[in-house]
Formats: sequence, C-alpha cells, structure tokens
Amino acid sequence: MSVELAIHHLGGGLGLGPNPFGRDVANLALYRAFARHGGYQRLHMLTSVETPVAQITQALQGATALSTRIETGSLLDLARARQAGTLFRGKADLAEMAWARRGSGLDNAYSLVGLIHTIAPPLTREEIAQASLAPVHPWDAIICTSPAVHASISTMFRDWTDYLGERFGGPQRPMPHLPILPLGVELDDISALADRPDARRRARERLGLGEEDVLVLWVGRLSFFEKASPQPMFRAVEEAGRLAGRPLHFALAGWFPEEFHRGVFEAAGRAYAPLSPLHWVDGNDPEILGEMWAAADIFLSLVDNIQETFGLAPIEAMAAGLPIVASDWDGYRYTIRHGQEGFLAPTLIPSPGPPSATLLRRHLARLDTYQAYVGQAAQYTAVDVGAAARGLAELATSRELRQRMGAAGRARVRETFDWKRVVAGYRSLFDDLAEIRRQAPPAAPGARRLNPVHGDPFLDHRSFATGSLTADTQIALRPGVDLATEPALSGEVQLDAFGEPWRASREELRTLTRTLEGAGWSRVGDLLAAIAPERRARTTYGLAWLCKMGVLDWR
Repeated sequence: MSVELAIHHLGGGLGLGPNPFGRDVANLALYRAFARHGGYQRLHMLTSVETPVAQITQALQGATALSTRIETGSLLDLARARQAGTLFRGKADLAEMAWARRGSGLDNAYSLVGLIHTIAPPLTREEIAQASLAPVHPWDAIICTSPAVHASISTMFRDWTDYLGERFGGPQRPMPHLPILPLGVELDDISALADRPDARRRARERLGLGEEDVLVLWVGRLSFFEKASPQPMFRAVEEAGRLAGRPLHFALAGWFPEEFHRGVFEAAGRAYAPLSPLHWVDGNDPEILGEMWAAADIFLSLVDNIQETFGLAPIEAMAAGLPIVASDWDGYRYTIRHGQEGFLAPTLIPSPGPPSATLLRRHLARLDTYQAYVGQAAQYTAVDVGAAARGLAELATSRELRQRMGAAGRARVRETFDWKRVVAGYRSLFDDLAEIRRQAPPAAPGARRLNPVHGDPFLDHRSFATGSLTADTQIALRPGVDLATEPALSGEVQLDAFGEPWRASREELRTLTRTLEGAGWSRVGDLLAAIAPERRARTTYGLAWLCKMGVLDWR
C-alpha cells in the first residue's frame, strides 16, 4: 500500500472565492479528505504557481492538525509522481499527462487517475476521448462518480473506438479503466451544524416561520442554464401546499451567476408559486448556510441539466438529516433511494433527432455559448411536477416520515458517502492499479517518446530553419565584438531578460565567451564537454541566444 500521493492541481491556492463552481468545491473537499483520512505519510501538491507549503497545509487541515506531511512542487516535477506511485487529477483529461510521462520514459513508473465532474461540454468529451489515443495504460483510470456517468462515458468510448477501427483498421479498442467511486461529505461536520436547536430557532425566526411551518430548502447556484430551471420547483412547492392544506415555505440558499438573474427568478417565483412564501438566502455565507441546514425540514432539488453528473448538495442534506425530494436524474438516482431517503420524481427527455443535434452543432460552430447550449437542452427535460408535489406534501404532513427518511439519509451517508468511506475506496483503487503496473511488462524500448501533435517545438518546426545547433556546429566570436562592453552580457538592456530562465546564466555565458577569445572556430560538442551535464541543455540555449544577439557566429 502506497504511503504517498501526488495531486496535479492546476493553480496555486486552494481557497474558494465567491460563487464557486461545484467542481472546485468537490475537488477541495476531496483533497482535504486525502489529507485527513487517507492515511498518507506525504501528500505532494503539484501546482502551476509557486505556493507556500504553509498556505496549502492550512487550506487542507482547517482547525485540525494533519498527520500527513504536505509538500509542494511544480506540475512539471514528474519525480514526485514517480515517488508517490499515483498522480491524481481532479478532472478527466489524462492525455497530456500520459505523453509527459512517456516523454520522460516513465510509462511503468506511476499511475494516472482522473475524475469526471461533467460530461456535457464538447471540449471535456474530447479531452476524455483522447485517452484512447494517448499512451494511457491498464494501470491508469478515469473515475466515474455514478453508474449513469459510467454508462454514458462507456458508450462514448465504445462508439469512438469503433469509429477508429473503421477508419484505421485493427482489432484494438483502447479505453481507460472506468471505476465508479462517488464524491463524499464530512458527515460529522454537517451533522454538527444541523443538530443545533438554537440555530434552528434563530434562522426560522429571521425568516418569519412558526414552529409548525414547514421549510423546504434548495442549496446551490441559482442558474437556470447550468443547474436547474426553477419553475418546476416553484410549482411543486405551490401544489404541495394545496395538498398539505397550508402553504410551504421555500428557501433558496445560493448565488446568482449574474445579478440580473435575481429578477428573473423572483418573477418566476411570483408566477408559479404566488401563495408560497419564498426566501432568498446568501449561500456564499457559510454561517448562514450552516443555520439553514438546521432550520430546514425538507430538501428539494429538481435538477434537469446535462451539465450535472453527481450532485453534492443532496448528500449534504442527507448528512444534515433532511429527507429529499429530487429529480430522477443522473447521479441522484444513485445517491437517493426512492422511498427510503426521500422521493424521486421521474424525468423525461425527447427522442434523439435533428433538433438536439443542431443544438450541439450551433455550439460547436461558436454560434451559441456553452451555457446557451445546455440551458436550451434543459428546457426540454421534463421533471414530473405532480410526483414532486406529492412527495413534498407527504413529508410536510408527517413529522414521523420526515424523521424516518432523515435518519435513513444519515445512515446512507455514513455507510457510503462519508469521506472516510469514500477515500478508502480511492486508496483501494490506487493499490489495485499499482499491482497491475507491477505485473505489466516494461515499455517497448522503441516506443515513440514524444506526442507527434504536441511534441517539441524545435522538432515540430525544424523545417522552418536553415539548420540546427548540434554538437558538430562550430561557433566563434564575431569580429569586432568587445566582451567588456557587450550589452548582451551586461544585463543593462531590459528586453534581453525575456526568456532568460531557459538559458545559461549571464555569468555562465560570460565565462564561456571568454574561452572563445582568440580561439577561432570551436566545436559546440567540445565546449559542452567542459560543462556539468545538468547545465548542458541550458548552455546550448545560451549559445543559440548569443548567435541571435550577434555576439557569436556559426557554421
């Protein structure tokens, strides 16, 4: 069992700003779970921006000190991935990482594991499909968070590789391992927030609710084009109030992608739920959101969007002890069992045909944004409003049923979706992949090392130049160059600093050029023989730069 894990984190800090995306919330929670519950001795955070270890450690540990040591490094530092044995990425794009591993001759050295958060964006689907073309191996995996995602993405790979076979021939149908592992929540933390009578009383008084009033809660982005159309939820709450014999209160705890959306939502609420008291709550305020988990009686989420794949909010609601009314959609039917933790309202989409294909083509042609594409598709996903209303009414009129389903939800989270359980599944997967890797034969010595599409710019564009700087190239100081006054070596010209990190230092170049004084033509290979091996590549770049600046001549 590996005691280390490397995480590919495109960014620097781990904090969440206002209006966070669910993907970012889920990834941060998963990284914290690795650090707190994974049992790792060392966690390597590989980032694109140099970030202090203390800052990342604080983001991962919160108020509890970690037993796991946190270290940081560059995304390009493959030695840390090799040391850990697994390089995890919180998205499903493995292709470039696989080529980087191949380019360094490390195919068998570590496993690559990605995570699917959405399968709707065309670019995301293309990134996932590239795993069939990149050097991805049986010891690599792309994690699906629900059976619905697994079924959809398996079909995509099957159809895609069938096409590749038709196009190019051959029996191979390469696709990555696609295990099913859910996301999770910190059960104890959310339970503690919800089980606060004082917070419940305080929040309900602020909203003007009496003891017998029933409060329905939504938590998440208030986006009709990427999350859920609100009209079915408003109508379900309104009808449930009529069935229950008294209006239900509906609190929407979230944030608007654009402020003008607030007016759109409020107008829809007035039209579809005229008798139901609606409350708009700032979901970006963690203190207020914590109180809402305590104040609510029922959780409602009628998601209808292909952008969604799993859905963390219902898991959080179950951890809070709330019964659920949700759409029978994507990951919801995996996390919520109808009649046990809540009620699932059936959903309906049109048969495939030219209109929906044209919706996608308009986006691919850049005629519509991604938000317009998924938002318009969602307008034709129906959620059974009557079933949702009946579920809400049944829960609203029975405190005993609310308590029973709420308790079942907490048990469900404890057994399946608590991060302690989920991370154990991740560790088991990583160990299984490591065993496959250990038993695999070594990579073929003649295997292509560089990606032919995105390889080395000086290889891909070598036909552009007259020649290449090689060991046999001869160089000499150009006539009339005075090293004592040469501006390229003085550091006084600001423009000369551009690209400097890639070449030998100015002091190294001064030393090298002094050896060329009076030497006539010198062979590059002979010059490099006197340079430390780890500095030779940057020295050749320095020589090319001096040729560019007119300090050196070549033949």
